[in-house]
Amino acid sequence: MAVAGIAVLVAGLVMAGLARRSAQGVLQDSLSAQADVLASQLDERGLGSRAAGLGRTAEVVRGQGIVVVILLPRRGIQPTDQGSVEAATTAGLTQISSGQSISTTVAVDGKDYLVEARGVGPKSGFALVEPVRMVAGTQRILIRNILFALGAGLLVAALAGGLLGRLLARPLRRTADVAAAMRHGRRDLSVPVEGPAEVAEVAEAVNELSVALRHSEERQREFLLSVSHELRTPLTAVHGFAESLADGVVTGPEAQRAGQVIQQESQRLERLVSDLLDLARIGADQFRLDLTAVDLRETLSACAEVWRVRCERRSVQLRLELPPDPAIATTDPRRIRQVLDGLAENALRVTPAGSQLTLSLGQAGPQTAALQVRDGGPGLDPEDYAIAFERGVLHEKYRGRRPVGSGIGLALAYGLVSRLGGTITAGPAPEGGAAFTVMLPATWR
Repeated sequence: MAVAGIAVLVAGLVMAGLARRSAQGVLQDSLSAQADVLASQLDERGLGSRAAGLGRTAEVVRGQGIVVVILLPRRGIQPTDQGSVEAATTAGLTQISSGQSISTTVAVDGKDYLVEARGVGPKSGFALVEPVRMVAGTQRILIRNILFALGAGLLVAALAGGLLGRLLARPLRRTADVAAAMRHGRRDLSVPVEGPAEVAEVAEAVNELSVALRHSEERQREFLLSVSHELRTPLTAVHGFAESLADGVVTGPEAQRAGQVIQQESQRLERLVSDLLDLARIGADQFRLDLTAVDLRETLSACAEVWRVRCERRSVQLRLELPPDPAIATTDPRRIRQVLDGLAENALRVTPAGSQLTLSLGQAGPQTAALQVRDGGPGLDPEDYAIAFERGVLHEKYRGRRPVGSGIGLALAYGLVSRLGGTITAGPAPEGGAAFTVMLPATWR
């Protein structure tokens, strides 16, 4: 409604100015036609002999409120209305020549005059002078009609705008109510998708947001349950053995064994808490990296030495594939080792005895190195490779079907590799299980 009011105001101002100029133009044309008619009835001798009246045509002109100013040879301008005489003089009547026409608007003492002058002989002629104030009544009528039309348009625009505003506000208000309920924890509401296209898009976006929040919160609950379960297992062992030691139930060699179990389980707890903290720091963009030039062949070889022993204990064959040339990457060697250890631990957990676990380094491009951890386990369902790095998803799906971890290892690996400027993907492995590939910028020598 405010925009409509401003538009009407601007249109009114513009139309008033145009109406005023248009009215003056029409009057000027009318005055010019009358001057031409009057000039056609005169000649030099006739103007001199009938200068006082100019015939009946001049009388008709005077009856319309138009002043006739006459210029005669040797006698100059004949006395008449002073303002009209000054207007005619200003317009150039005293210098007019035979056959010349003058059509203009002049201002005298703050008043505007329309002047039409015609030369009908040497140093003789006449001018029709009409004060613009004489047409003020016509302008007022015209402006009044314009204002009436604009006012009617404003009224219709206001009514239509008010109705349209209510129609648009109703679905938006419902959307706002649903959003407010979502803010207070409701996730079972949806907004009717109706109204104009833009309003319908807002409703669809709110509905999609509600579904996304519901799924996100469900995954968060599942993740917390998984982490709680992983924390409870070592805590139970630590508590049980510590209680036995405190009560004196376990003594001698058994006490030493209990201490070893407590140490192992506490280390497991420490690793789990460290992974949670790293994951939280990555999400909060507070993760620290110590970058240096690293030969990825040496990093993978050191990793293989550690995991070869663990693989032998599980009767799993470890295979190491290294390129002949060094692959130098500017990265954090501790974090790369953390990623490789996490992937190897996941792979060994699901690899059955007699199968193979492979650590591989290859050249994926002129400036790219590919680190792979492949296993001979059961692998993943084809649709799960795309969501393998989402926190807790695989843990929830495969729990009870095969050995699983805490549900945060792959998510942590994804965050670490992303912060190091690389990418990590999952897919089927030629060994029959799953292959996890880390791509890092590297220089081959």
